[in-house]
Amino acid sequence: GLMLLVTAILHTVLGFAPPPTALVHTRCSLPTMSVLPEMPDVSHFYTKPREEATKEFIMQQTMMRVKDPKASLEFYCNVLGFNLVMHREFPQWQFNVYFVAPVDPATIPTNPDERFAFCMRTPGCIELTWNYGSEKEEGAVYNTGNGDATGTQDGQKVRGGFGHLGITVPDVYDACARFADLGCEFTKTPNSGGMKGLAFMKDPDGYLIEILPQGDLVTKPVDHAGVGVEGGGYVDNSKKQ
Repeated sequence: GLMLLVTAILHTVLGFAPPPTALVHTRCSLPTMSVLPEMPDVSHFYTKPREEATKEFIMQQTMMRVKDPKASLEFYCNVLGFNLVMHREFPQWQFNVYFVAPVDPATIPTNPDERFAFCMRTPGCIELTWNYGSEKEEGAVYNTGNGDATGTQDGQKVRGGFGHLGITVPDVYDACARFADLGCEFTKTPNSGGMKGLAFMKDPDGYLIEILPQGDLVTKPVDHAGVGVEGGGYVDNSKKQ
C-alpha cells in the first residue's frame, strides 16, 4: 500500500503517465522511461535538527479563493465535517475570509480575539477567501490548477501547479459512498484509474479533494459507483481534468 502511494506521488510530481500495467500489475515498480532524471538525496531532511528560530513555526493555512462562501462552508463543514474556526469581514477591501479546520467545536473560543489566536495556533486550516460579487458571476470563476482553462486569456488549458487538498478517512469506500449520497462530483472513484483505494472529488469551485486511508491502501471488489477493482490507468491531472 505504501509503495503504491509513493509511486502515485512520484508520478504526479514528475508529470508523466505510466502505462496502466505499471500500477495494476506491478505495484512496487516504477514505469520504464528512456531517461530518468537524477533522484535527489532527501534522507537528511528526515533527521536534520529543527533550527531554534523555527521550533514554534506551524503550517497553519492554505488559502483558496471561492465563488460563493455559503456553498463552500456547506461543503467543508457539512460534507467534510470541518468547523468554522474564525472569520473576518473586510468591507473596506471588498472581501471576507473564513478559516475552517477539523477541530472539536467545544475547543473553539467564543471571544473574537481568542478565536483569532486559536486559529493562528491550529495547523492545517483552509482559508476560504470570498471577493464580493464573485457569487453573481456565471460559471466557474477561479482556475483550479489542474489542466484548467478558467481565467486564461486564450481559452486554453494551463498546466497548473496546484493539484489538490487531501483528507484521510478510516475507510475510503464508506466515506466515498457517503459523499456520493450527498451529491459530490467525483473525478476518480476508489476503483477507477490505476491507483486503487483512493479517490478524488470536487469542492463547489472545482478544487480537487483527495480521499486517502489512515493506513494501508486497501481495496474492495466494487466501489459505490459500481466500478470493479480490475483494470484502469493513470491520468496526470495537471494535463487533463
